[in-house]
Amino acid sequence: MSRKKRLQDKAEKSKKAEQKRQAYVARVAAKKTKKKRTKKSVSEGRAYVQSTFNNTLVTITDNQGEVIGAGSAGREGFKGSKKSTSYAASKAATSAIMHAKNFGLEKVHIFVKGVGTGRDAAIRSIAGAGVEVLSIKDVTPIPHNGPRARKARRV
Repeated sequence: MSRKKRLQDKAEKSKKAEQKRQAYVARVAAKKTKKKRTKKSVSEGRAYVQSTFNNTLVTITDNQGEVIGAGSAGREGFKGSKKSTSYAASKAATSAIMHAKNFGLEKVHIFVKGVGTGRDAAIRSIAGAGVEVLSIKDVTPIPHNGPRARKARRV
């Protein structure tokens, strides 16, 4: 193959590549029509407080179950044994409820799960954040004599 033929082939390939690139750019530009995001407005929702021995998790949802705010003691910057304190739980609940109030939350049903120390503090801070508490329900799972319990700790 002569040098002239090789140069012609190379020029054709670069033209094809440039055409492909331009077609791709045109497709991407056509796709980039952004939709206007509407902010969700929620007046009534649910607050799920999961309190374990090590941490407290607070999740605020609307009545369909879509999360609009969440917080945990670890997310608030508490580490180690400080995560399990009632103060950390109240901070976590306050941050979650403030995030949810940006969506217009006014009334809330509270569902509490677990036996940790942060249960009551989280409920109090949700009530004190200016949100009307409609109900409080304990949904802690209780075994009906399921599997055999672990052996007792000797302290």
